[in-house]
Amino acid sequence: MNRFRYACGQAVKQLKRNKGMTAASVFAITAMMLILGLFFVMIVNTGRIADSVRDDYNSIEVFYLDKTEKTEIMQARDDISKWPNVKNVKYRSKDQAMKILKKRWGDSGYLLDSLTENPLPDSLVITVKDIEKAGKVAKKAESLKGTEDIRYYKDTVDKLIRFTNGLEIAGIIIIIFLIIISIVVVSNTIKLTVQSRSEEISIMKYVGATDWFIRGPFMLEGVMIGTVSAVISAALVAVIYGRAAAAAGDGLVKVLSVPMVSAWDLSLILLAVFLVMGAGIGALGSMISMRRFLNV
Repeated sequence: MNRFRYACGQAVKQLKRNKGMTAASVFAITAMMLILGLFFVMIVNTGRIADSVRDDYNSIEVFYLDKTEKTEIMQARDDISKWPNVKNVKYRSKDQAMKILKKRWGDSGYLLDSLTENPLPDSLVITVKDIEKAGKVAKKAESLKGTEDIRYYKDTVDKLIRFTNGLEIAGIIIIIFLIIISIVVVSNTIKLTVQSRSEEISIMKYVGATDWFIRGPFMLEGVMIGTVSAVISAALVAVIYGRAAAAAGDGLVKVLSVPMVSAWDLSLILLAVFLVMGAGIGALGSMISMRRFLNV
């Protein structure tokens, strides 16, 4: 306990001695985490929108020829429901299809009433469990007896999958890049403190002080810098995102039927992540800055 108090006291003194570099480090890490937080918010909300779109396109519609008997279609429905990756199968009559089409046409739906007969076919709507494996189900459905055509949004699904995967990869790369920059900044800050106390540290080593006893105050200094930066950046992200969500939330619900993630929930998650990340970056930066000195 005494050693911990000593380390904390020394860390605070070192922060006060190097106010300029401490402020620069806090600013740099805060800026990094702010960018990271905003990017994280974008990924989370984009992912939610992507999941919503994926749910809309996770179905395959199998259209049947007019001469195909309903009993054959219902038998096919029962068989398809047993296929791998099939969640459920629904029968859609041509009358039901016409009602859906009129609804989509909106105010112009009355124009369809002038048709002498319903040109739409009976169909089966297959909902799949995994959209990435829907292609196999669609290909198998093409070979069914009495089928006329199949509607499957393969291009849309493929583009959506590539987009979401690319966004995740880009996010990981940016996170790694920003973390490396922060570690370098903290390392350089601590290095200045080490150099200013080089004689004192040499004496401590000479009288038998362990490396961890010497390293403790510098690690705590880095942790304090990272923690302060984490709190500030999390608060900034919460304010910026909260206002953005309030301004754009209703619009997104109307256009995409997808509400933005709660600002409060995201803020709590970001605060926890930033605290761990900030403390880790500070401690790692301190260890790197002292490694060569202690090994001399």
